[in-house]
Amino acid sequence: MAGESAEEAKLTGLSKHFNGSTMRGRANVAKATYAVIGLVIAYNLVKPKKK
Repeated sequence: MAGESAEEAKLTGLSKHFNGSTMRGRANVAKATYAVIGLVIAYNLVKPKKK
Protein backbone atom coordinates (compact mmCIF):
# COMPACT_ATOMS: atom_id res chain seq x y z
CA MET A 1 0.00 0.00 0.00
CA ALA A 2 1.57 3.20 -1.13
CA GLY A 3 2.11 5.92 1.43
CA GLU A 4 1.59 3.77 4.53
CA SER A 5 4.30 3.04 7.03
CA ALA A 6 5.00 -0.48 8.23
CA GLU A 7 3.52 0.36 11.64
CA GLU A 8 0.29 1.71 10.15
CA ALA A 9 -0.13 -1.38 7.97
CA LYS A 10 -0.37 -3.57 11.09
CA LEU A 11 -3.44 -1.75 12.40
CA THR A 12 -6.84 -3.26 11.72
CA GLY A 13 -10.45 -2.37 12.47
CA LEU A 14 -11.23 0.84 14.31
CA SER A 15 -7.65 1.25 15.47
CA LYS A 16 -6.66 1.83 11.84
CA HIS A 17 -8.94 4.89 11.63
CA PHE A 18 -8.76 6.21 15.22
CA ASN A 19 -5.10 5.85 16.20
CA GLY A 20 -3.16 8.47 18.09
CA SER A 21 0.10 8.08 16.24
CA THR A 22 -0.87 9.65 12.91
CA MET A 23 -2.29 13.04 12.02
CA ARG A 24 -5.16 11.42 10.13
CA GLY A 25 -6.03 9.24 13.12
CA ARG A 26 -6.04 12.18 15.51
CA ALA A 27 -8.17 14.19 13.08
CA ASN A 28 -10.67 11.33 12.90
CA VAL A 29 -10.90 11.23 16.70
CA ALA A 30 -11.57 14.97 16.78
CA LYS A 31 -14.23 14.70 14.06
CA ALA A 32 -15.95 11.85 15.88
CA THR A 33 -15.91 13.85 19.12
CA TYR A 34 -17.49 16.87 17.43
CA ALA A 35 -20.11 14.64 15.79
CA VAL A 36 -21.11 13.06 19.11
CA ILE A 37 -21.35 16.45 20.83
CA GLY A 38 -23.47 17.76 17.94
CA LEU A 39 -25.78 14.74 18.13
CA VAL A 40 -26.28 15.20 21.88
CA ILE A 41 -27.12 18.88 21.39
CA ALA A 42 -29.49 18.09 18.49
CA TYR A 43 -31.22 15.39 20.55
CA ASN A 44 -31.74 17.78 23.45
CA LEU A 45 -33.22 20.43 21.14
CA VAL A 46 -35.59 18.03 19.37
CA LYS A 47 -36.88 15.87 22.22
CA PRO A 48 -40.29 16.84 23.62
CA LYS A 49 -40.38 18.90 26.78
CA LYS A 50 -41.77 17.30 29.97
CA LYS A 51 -44.91 18.84 31.42
